[in-house]
Amino acid sequence: MALKKNNPTQTIAWSKLQNHFNDIKEIHMKTWFDKDQERANRFTIKWEDFYVDFSKNRITQETLNLFDDLANEIDLKDAITKYFQGDIINETEGRAVLHTALRASKEESVIVNGKNVIPQVYKVKRKIKKFTNEIINGKRKGYTGKAFTDIVNIGIGGSDLGPAMVVDSLKFYGNKLKPHFVSNVDGDHVSEVIKNLNPETTLFVIVSKTFTTQETLSNATTIRNWFLKSATQFDVAQHFVAVSTNIDAVKDFGIDENNIFPMWDWVGGRFSLWSAVGLSISLAVGYKNLESLLEGAQKMDVHFKNEEFSNNIPVVLAFLSIWYNNFFQAESEAIIPYTQYLNQFATYLQQAIMESNGKSISRNGELISYQTGNLIWGEPGTNSQHAFFQLIHQGTKLIPSDFIGFTKPLHGNQSHQDKLMSNFFAQTEALLNGKTEAEVRQELENSNLTKEKIEQLIPFKVFKGNKPTNTIFINSLTPESLGKLIAMYEHKIFVQGVIWNIFSYDQFGVELGKQLAGNILKEFNDSKINNHDSSTQNLIDFYKNLR
Repeated sequence: MALKKNNPTQTIAWSKLQNHFNDIKEIHMKTWFDKDQERANRFTIKWEDFYVDFSKNRITQETLNLFDDLANEIDLKDAITKYFQGDIINETEGRAVLHTALRASKEESVIVNGKNVIPQVYKVKRKIKKFTNEIINGKRKGYTGKAFTDIVNIGIGGSDLGPAMVVDSLKFYGNKLKPHFVSNVDGDHVSEVIKNLNPETTLFVIVSKTFTTQETLSNATTIRNWFLKSATQFDVAQHFVAVSTNIDAVKDFGIDENNIFPMWDWVGGRFSLWSAVGLSISLAVGYKNLESLLEGAQKMDVHFKNEEFSNNIPVVLAFLSIWYNNFFQAESEAIIPYTQYLNQFATYLQQAIMESNGKSISRNGELISYQTGNLIWGEPGTNSQHAFFQLIHQGTKLIPSDFIGFTKPLHGNQSHQDKLMSNFFAQTEALLNGKTEAEVRQELENSNLTKEKIEQLIPFKVFKGNKPTNTIFINSLTPESLGKLIAMYEHKIFVQGVIWNIFSYDQFGVELGKQLAGNILKEFNDSKINNHDSSTQNLIDFYKNLR
């Protein structure tokens, strides 16, 4: 069954939310904290090793109650049920959306086209485990009998961003295998990756559902040609494996059929790291850690599926995001993890969120008159404090921000961790409170500045505050906690898409550029000229004359 089709702005709850917004939009959060000593406790969700404080948001209990009403009015519970049980909620492509099945327990039953897919999922997991262990312990070797030292993941989009982010985030748990990722069709990129690799000890993982993606096949072919300068075509089978559904194309490439790991059409690319697409994760950090990652995601799945909306982390975060996007007209959200290990996390979420919910057509097939989607950006703190925090603190834009922190450092350097965490807490406090004119004046009067200089500086040093933040505080960065964190954002995306009445799991917007690129590529070596606008034609001509 498909998702229900409801224009959220036509609901009773949305109308009440608009009136409520008009009543509280100018109120400073400090007022609510001053009046309610229990605000932080009431607007915090404690779950497992997660402590999610959303009290520093421009909301009251009435805000959350009205969003609860909205969720009930559009029947969010029904949508969640369909999401998990394998209904065709990706209606435009006629597919279920079941990345959650990839981390489900062995006892569960998830039916797709009349068949329980869980046994298939666990069969692939066993294959990943066996292959991973044989590579890591040296049972499988390269064509000259040497053990593998490096792995290269060749993919793009979800076949790259997810595995690359997880491997980078969990490098503390890495083993002797050194991971590399090739994604961009830019020849300089692939050349930089392979120039210091030894073909005798490098394993290549080609990830492409259709095995037709231009960027992936171009890079794979370039790497194979480089490999064949040292080895033979017969040796390709020992050094190249594939994650794909196109068995014939993979075999034609020279890959042994036993080294093909299957995918399913009910798993979207940007949510596929939980599948065999995560093979490079397993190789880089070991299968046991991949399993822990999956278990963490599964725990978040259970929380999201069963918890009441008022205490449901992904649901509350989705409500808040819609509150700022559609009522405050905030266009972007910042993701600020206070750990260098999550250096690629915001980049990963850019695809997950913006490719999913960057839609302007409703599930009814009509043009949408309200805002959907969010611009996602960010970088680890404290680096980001010295980069773009000025805009968040004193700029003209409202930028809700998620602060993600961990209690325990992985390498045990408590002195560094205390400094990191002091900044973590201080920034959300500063964004909440700001600094008043009276506070600035007092501070400047305690300096040796003249009265004239004080009066000149005051307006520049005032911070309005009232900037919303969520604090997501986790015990430590483990494979399990990372799995929970990723799944949390996945479910937030789903809730937003349901409320906005859009299809979150297709991505037709990426296709037009690909089609045009194919046509233009032919022109570079062909006298036939397609019909272009004058700007594009001039650019093509300029390039052809200089190439």
